[in-house]
Amino acid sequence: MRQFVLLGHDVPTTPDFSLDDLAGGAGRLDALCRSITASFVTSHGIREDVRVHLVIRDQLTITFDGSELRNLHPDERSTAALVRTALEHREEAIGSLPAEPSPGVELYRRGFEATLEAVSSDSTVVQLHEDGEAVVDASVPTDPVFVLSDHHDFTAAEQRLLEAHADRRLRLGPTRLHADQAITVAHHCLDTDGYTRF
Repeated sequence: MRQFVLLGHDVPTTPDFSLDDLAGGAGRLDALCRSITASFVTSHGIREDVRVHLVIRDQLTITFDGSELRNLHPDERSTAALVRTALEHREEAIGSLPAEPSPGVELYRRGFEATLEAVSSDSTVVQLHEDGEAVVDASVPTDPVFVLSDHHDFTAAEQRLLEAHADRRLRLGPTRLHADQAITVAHHCLDTDGYTRF
């Protein structure tokens, strides 16, 4: 299983945003949607062994599970529509029980720390960072959880949580990449067992 935790610092916690203004009124949801689709979409297919956890303002987490996910298309608008539908059902999430607004999508009332705790129990948590070990020099992580931020850097509090939970800190290359690009490179590294099998 491959997992990605995406931090959305400015995404609204309510569904009151326009699908026509994802870059502005929806708190750069456009970039996060590109990351979600990069996590799942292949040419004429979808990766079923992937989960994405979108943490919104450290209050809500929307989890997408590729083994059950439906209606995900390779465009920002349809992905944002899945996010908005999930937010429309946020009142159905009670305690640790999620709302289940559509196949393969769950919304939890938990922030970054609780999400990290949930995914780290049986996975290798990896922070992608420009100061990390070069991925070509590292062993391929087992059941990795890659943690990425949106257009903002990790806050000091988020950095402390990562230091407490991350098993690895890796660098994908010499150039800083957008999160969706980093996800594509991470997939390629895993698909090829660390660039050893093609």
